[in-house]
Amino acid sequence: MLTAFIVDDEPLARDELVYLLKRSKMVEVIGEAEALEQAHEEIVRLQPELVFLDIELAEHSGLELARQLLDLPKPPAVIFATAFDEYALQAFDLNAIDYVLKPFDERRIRQALDKLVRLKREPAIPAPTLPRPQLKKLAVSIEDRILMLDLEQMIALSSEEGKVVISTAQGRFTLNEPLAHMERRLEDGRFMRVHRNYIVNLSGITEIQPWFNSTYLLVMSDDSRIPVSRSYVKQLREQLGF
Repeated sequence: MLTAFIVDDEPLARDELVYLLKRSKMVEVIGEAEALEQAHEEIVRLQPELVFLDIELAEHSGLELARQLLDLPKPPAVIFATAFDEYALQAFDLNAIDYVLKPFDERRIRQALDKLVRLKREPAIPAPTLPRPQLKKLAVSIEDRILMLDLEQMIALSSEEGKVVISTAQGRFTLNEPLAHMERRLEDGRFMRVHRNYIVNLSGITEIQPWFNSTYLLVMSDDSRIPVSRSYVKQLREQLGF
Protein backbone atom coordinates (compact mmCIF):
# COMPACT_ATOMS: atom_id res chain seq x y z
CA MET A 1 0.00 0.00 0.00
CA LEU A 2 1.27 3.47 -0.92
CA THR A 3 1.79 6.13 1.73
CA ALA A 4 0.48 9.56 0.78
CA PHE A 5 0.47 13.14 2.03
CA ILE A 6 -2.13 15.74 0.99
CA VAL A 7 -1.37 19.45 0.60
CA ASP A 8 -4.48 21.60 0.09
CA ASP A 9 -5.75 24.74 1.84
CA GLU A 10 -9.39 23.69 1.42
CA PRO A 11 -10.50 21.32 4.25
CA LEU A 12 -13.45 19.99 2.25
CA ALA A 13 -11.21 19.14 -0.71
CA ARG A 14 -8.80 17.32 1.59
CA ASP A 15 -11.65 15.34 3.17
CA GLU A 16 -13.01 14.33 -0.22
CA LEU A 17 -9.60 13.20 -1.43
CA VAL A 18 -8.96 11.22 1.75
CA TYR A 19 -12.30 9.47 1.28
CA LEU A 20 -11.59 8.54 -2.33
CA LEU A 21 -8.10 7.31 -1.52
CA LYS A 22 -9.42 5.09 1.25
CA ARG A 23 -11.98 3.64 -1.15
CA SER A 24 -9.19 2.75 -3.56
CA LYS A 25 -7.61 0.48 -0.93
CA MET A 26 -4.29 1.39 -2.50
CA VAL A 27 -3.24 4.33 -0.33
CA GLU A 28 -2.71 5.11 3.33
CA VAL A 29 -2.90 8.87 4.00
CA ILE A 30 -0.27 9.58 6.65
CA GLY A 31 -0.50 13.37 6.80
CA GLU A 32 -2.16 16.58 5.65
CA ALA A 33 -1.15 20.24 5.48
CA GLU A 34 -2.62 23.48 4.17
CA ALA A 35 0.50 25.64 3.97
CA LEU A 36 3.84 25.27 2.19
CA GLU A 37 6.23 25.44 5.16
CA GLN A 38 4.22 23.02 7.27
CA ALA A 39 3.87 20.66 4.33
CA HIS A 40 7.59 20.66 3.60
CA GLU A 41 8.50 19.92 7.22
CA GLU A 42 6.00 17.09 7.51
CA ILE A 43 6.94 15.53 4.19
CA VAL A 44 10.62 15.54 5.19
CA ARG A 45 9.71 13.93 8.52
CA LEU A 46 7.17 11.35 7.29
CA GLN A 47 8.78 10.56 3.91
CA PRO A 48 5.59 9.61 2.04
CA GLU A 49 5.85 7.84 -1.29
CA LEU A 50 3.26 10.13 -2.84
CA VAL A 51 2.14 13.75 -2.42
CA PHE A 52 -1.18 15.07 -3.67
CA LEU A 53 -0.52 18.75 -4.17
CA ASP A 54 -2.84 21.67 -4.86
CA ILE A 55 -1.34 24.54 -6.86
CA GLU A 56 -3.21 27.60 -5.57
CA LEU A 57 -2.44 27.59 -1.84
CA ALA A 58 -3.33 30.50 0.44
CA GLU A 59 0.03 32.28 0.39
CA HIS A 60 2.22 30.19 -1.89
CA SER A 61 2.18 28.10 -5.03
CA GLY A 62 2.24 24.33 -4.96
CA LEU A 63 4.69 24.54 -7.84
CA GLU A 64 7.20 26.08 -5.45
CA LEU A 65 6.80 23.18 -3.03
CA ALA A 66 7.19 20.68 -5.88
CA ARG A 67 10.54 22.29 -6.77
CA GLN A 68 11.66 21.99 -3.16
CA LEU A 69 10.68 18.33 -3.01
CA LEU A 70 12.90 17.57 -5.99
CA ASP A 71 15.90 18.54 -3.86
CA LEU A 72 15.16 15.89 -1.22
CA PRO A 73 17.45 12.82 -1.10
CA LYS A 74 14.44 10.64 -1.92
CA PRO A 75 11.77 12.88 -3.47
CA PRO A 76 8.18 11.58 -3.35
CA ALA A 77 6.06 11.14 -6.44
CA VAL A 78 3.78 14.13 -6.99
CA ILE A 79 0.24 14.20 -8.33
CA PHE A 80 -1.16 17.69 -8.72
CA ALA A 81 -4.80 17.92 -7.59
CA THR A 82 -6.14 21.35 -8.50
CA ALA A 83 -9.02 23.32 -9.96
CA PHE A 84 -6.75 25.08 -12.46
CA ASP A 85 -5.75 23.45 -15.73
CA GLU A 86 -3.40 26.18 -17.01
CA TYR A 87 -0.42 24.93 -14.95
CA ALA A 88 -0.24 21.46 -16.48
CA LEU A 89 2.90 22.08 -18.54
CA GLN A 90 4.75 23.57 -15.57
CA ALA A 91 3.65 20.63 -13.45
CA PHE A 92 5.06 18.04 -15.83
CA ASP A 93 8.30 20.03 -16.09
CA LEU A 94 8.60 19.25 -12.37
CA ASN A 95 8.31 15.50 -13.02
CA ALA A 96 4.70 15.25 -11.84
CA ILE A 97 3.19 11.78 -12.22
CA ASP A 98 -0.27 13.12 -13.06
CA TYR A 99 -2.49 16.21 -13.02
CA VAL A 100 -5.98 15.68 -11.62
CA LEU A 101 -8.63 18.39 -11.79
CA LYS A 102 -11.26 19.29 -9.19
CA PRO A 103 -14.00 18.34 -8.54
CA PHE A 104 -12.43 14.94 -8.01
CA ASP A 105 -13.65 11.96 -9.96
CA GLU A 106 -13.10 8.57 -8.34
CA ARG A 107 -12.28 6.91 -11.64
CA ARG A 108 -9.71 9.60 -12.45
CA ILE A 109 -8.06 9.26 -9.01
CA ARG A 110 -7.79 5.50 -9.48
CA GLN A 111 -6.31 6.03 -12.93
CA ALA A 112 -3.58 8.26 -11.48
CA LEU A 113 -2.80 5.70 -8.76
CA ASP A 114 -2.62 2.86 -11.29
CA LYS A 115 -0.18 4.93 -13.34
CA LEU A 116 2.09 5.42 -10.32
CA VAL A 117 1.99 1.73 -9.41
CA ARG A 118 2.85 0.81 -12.98
CA LEU A 119 5.80 3.22 -13.02
CA LYS A 120 7.12 1.85 -9.72
CA ARG A 121 6.98 -1.70 -11.04
CA GLU A 122 8.74 -0.96 -14.31
CA PRO A 123 12.54 -1.03 -13.98
CA ALA A 124 14.25 2.21 -14.84
CA ILE A 125 15.72 2.06 -18.33
CA PRO A 126 19.11 3.74 -18.38
CA ALA A 127 19.83 6.17 -21.15
CA PRO A 128 21.76 4.42 -23.92
CA THR A 129 25.48 4.90 -23.76
CA LEU A 130 26.67 6.16 -27.08
CA PRO A 131 29.97 4.69 -28.23
CA ARG A 132 32.86 7.08 -28.08
CA PRO A 133 33.71 8.05 -31.65
CA GLN A 134 37.01 6.67 -32.90
CA LEU A 135 39.24 9.64 -33.57
CA LYS A 136 41.15 9.60 -36.83
CA LYS A 137 43.01 12.87 -36.46
CA LEU A 138 44.25 14.99 -33.59
CA ALA A 139 44.21 18.79 -33.62
CA VAL A 140 47.44 20.22 -32.19
CA SER A 141 48.63 23.81 -31.90
CA ILE A 142 52.13 24.27 -33.26
CA GLU A 143 53.42 27.84 -33.17
CA ASP A 144 50.72 29.86 -34.96
CA ARG A 145 49.10 26.91 -36.73
CA ILE A 146 46.65 24.19 -35.84
CA LEU A 147 47.64 20.96 -37.54
CA MET A 148 45.47 17.88 -37.96
CA LEU A 149 47.79 14.96 -37.36
CA ASP A 150 46.70 11.54 -38.58
CA LEU A 151 46.65 9.23 -35.54
CA GLU A 152 47.67 6.22 -37.59
CA GLN A 153 50.80 8.09 -38.69
CA MET A 154 51.77 9.00 -35.13
CA ILE A 155 54.49 6.66 -33.87
CA ALA A 156 55.28 7.94 -30.39
CA LEU A 157 55.16 10.96 -28.09
CA SER A 158 57.98 11.90 -25.78
CA SER A 159 58.53 14.50 -23.08
CA GLU A 160 61.57 16.71 -23.62
CA GLU A 161 62.24 19.72 -21.38
CA GLY A 162 58.58 20.01 -20.41
CA LYS A 163 57.35 19.89 -23.99
CA VAL A 164 55.84 17.09 -26.05
CA VAL A 165 57.56 15.86 -29.18
CA ILE A 166 55.34 13.89 -31.52
CA SER A 167 57.16 11.54 -33.87
CA THR A 168 55.22 10.79 -37.04
CA ALA A 169 55.90 9.22 -40.40
CA GLN A 170 56.13 12.78 -41.80
CA GLY A 171 58.51 14.14 -39.16
CA ARG A 172 58.65 15.49 -35.58
CA PHE A 173 56.41 18.15 -34.10
CA THR A 174 56.95 19.98 -30.80
CA LEU A 175 54.03 21.07 -28.61
CA ASN A 176 54.17 23.41 -25.66
CA GLU A 177 52.15 21.22 -23.29
CA PRO A 178 52.79 18.38 -20.81
CA LEU A 179 52.73 14.71 -21.78
CA ALA A 180 49.97 13.96 -19.26
CA HIS A 181 47.62 16.28 -21.16
CA MET A 182 48.27 14.42 -24.39
CA GLU A 183 47.75 11.08 -22.65
CA ARG A 184 44.20 12.11 -21.68
CA ARG A 185 43.47 13.11 -25.28
CA LEU A 186 44.65 9.73 -26.59
CA GLU A 187 42.59 7.41 -24.38
CA ASP A 188 41.13 5.35 -27.20
CA GLY A 189 43.08 2.09 -26.86
CA ARG A 190 45.58 2.68 -29.65
CA PHE A 191 48.09 4.56 -27.53
CA MET A 192 49.72 3.50 -24.28
CA ARG A 193 52.01 5.09 -21.71
CA VAL A 194 55.10 2.85 -21.39
CA HIS A 195 57.42 5.19 -19.50
CA ARG A 196 57.05 8.45 -17.62
CA ASN A 197 58.53 10.15 -20.70
CA TYR A 198 56.96 8.10 -23.50
CA ILE A 199 53.60 7.23 -25.04
CA VAL A 200 53.60 4.85 -28.00
CA ASN A 201 51.19 3.95 -30.76
CA LEU A 202 50.85 0.20 -30.24
CA SER A 203 50.52 -0.38 -33.98
CA GLY A 204 53.86 1.38 -34.46
CA ILE A 205 55.79 -1.29 -32.54
CA THR A 206 57.77 -3.55 -34.88
CA GLU A 207 59.82 -5.48 -32.28
CA ILE A 208 59.98 -5.98 -28.52
CA GLN A 209 63.48 -6.64 -27.22
CA PRO A 210 64.16 -7.94 -23.67
CA TRP A 211 66.15 -5.42 -21.71
CA PHE A 212 67.75 -5.28 -18.29
CA ASN A 213 65.85 -5.89 -15.01
CA SER A 214 63.00 -7.73 -16.80
CA THR A 215 62.00 -4.72 -18.86
CA TYR A 216 61.77 -4.23 -22.61
CA LEU A 217 63.00 -2.00 -25.37
CA LEU A 218 60.48 -1.20 -28.09
CA VAL A 219 61.67 -0.88 -31.65
CA MET A 220 59.33 1.46 -33.50
CA SER A 221 58.48 1.71 -37.17
CA ASP A 222 60.85 4.70 -37.57
CA ASP A 223 63.69 2.59 -36.05
CA SER A 224 63.65 4.57 -32.81
CA ARG A 225 64.11 2.69 -29.49
CA ILE A 226 61.79 3.39 -26.58
CA PRO A 227 62.28 1.91 -23.09
CA VAL A 228 59.43 0.34 -21.13
CA SER A 229 59.75 1.05 -17.41
CA ARG A 230 59.05 -1.78 -14.96
CA SER A 231 55.80 -0.22 -13.75
CA TYR A 232 54.30 -0.56 -17.26
CA VAL A 233 55.62 -4.02 -18.19
CA LYS A 234 52.59 -5.96 -16.92
CA GLN A 235 50.14 -3.61 -18.62
CA LEU A 236 52.04 -3.85 -21.91
CA ARG A 237 52.09 -7.67 -21.78
CA GLU A 238 48.34 -7.76 -21.09
CA GLN A 239 47.61 -5.27 -23.84
CA LEU A 240 49.63 -7.11 -26.48
CA GLY A 241 49.02 -10.64 -25.18
CA PHE A 242 52.54 -12.01 -24.75
